[in-house]
Amino acid sequence: MRIVRFNGGRIGLVRGDDITDVTAEAGIDPTEFPPVGMVRLIADFPARRAALEAATGPALKLADVHLETPVPWPNKLIAFPVNYIDHRQEMGSTYVASTRGFFLKANSSLVGAGDAIIVPALPGREVHHECELALIIGREARNVSREDAWSCIFGYSCLMDITVRGTDIERVMRKSYDTFTPVGPWILTADDMPDPTQLDMKLWVNDELRQHANTRDLVLDIPGMIEMASSATTLYPGDVIATGTPAGVGPIAAGDTVTIEIEGVGRMSLPVVASAGGEDIAMWHQARPKAKAE
Repeated sequence: MRIVRFNGGRIGLVRGDDITDVTAEAGIDPTEFPPVGMVRLIADFPARRAALEAATGPALKLADVHLETPVPWPNKLIAFPVNYIDHRQEMGSTYVASTRGFFLKANSSLVGAGDAIIVPALPGREVHHECELALIIGREARNVSREDAWSCIFGYSCLMDITVRGTDIERVMRKSYDTFTPVGPWILTADDMPDPTQLDMKLWVNDELRQHANTRDLVLDIPGMIEMASSATTLYPGDVIATGTPAGVGPIAAGDTVTIEIEGVGRMSLPVVASAGGEDIAMWHQARPKAKAE
């Protein structure tokens, strides 16, 4: 099942090139704030699944709707750094995810397939793309074993971890600008995913293929990430886990289009636009040339 969020918080099922609107069957008020309807749907999914599958309309063309991030208000947005060996070599890192652990990104950085990546005005800084698989958690869980980890996953999505480069600034800040975590175009439920351990992943900037890898190359695998994260913090329905990026990260700039595709999951393309603001004093100060002594 492919579940989308669209047109101001409505919920739909993707069937071919159409979307069946199942907002009523999902028990969601699109106007509510905070927008936690998808979190409730994920938590209540076993009880609501039959009604969702039986829904017959109205149907809309997928190409005619605005696709939004599937879970805009998760309890947590967890990310694992340096989780592919080739990316470790590329970045010259001295650690990998299996020994470093995870970090958190701001939930407010989430956007969807119908949105844009907005790059802030940060002179002297590069903004890079990172291609990742997203795990969407389906149930409350703490201290999960590897054997039980798969039962915690509600579904999968495509995720871009947009990053301002520079180790002189805290990682969480550099990765938490608004629009820096596109997730979408939908959630593919776990029962429709044949083998998440063998997924081909690709990312293009315009027509240039920048990243191409497979989830079999993860350093800390999917059960390992859930085991590690749940050892420190309770996972809740709707939590998003970004599983790490392979080699090939590189700069993006206003005017580019960034496209991600994950085998069996989906594909989405987002334009990159320049922000009218966002000139952060910490990053600007660190990046600007130092004045020469008189």
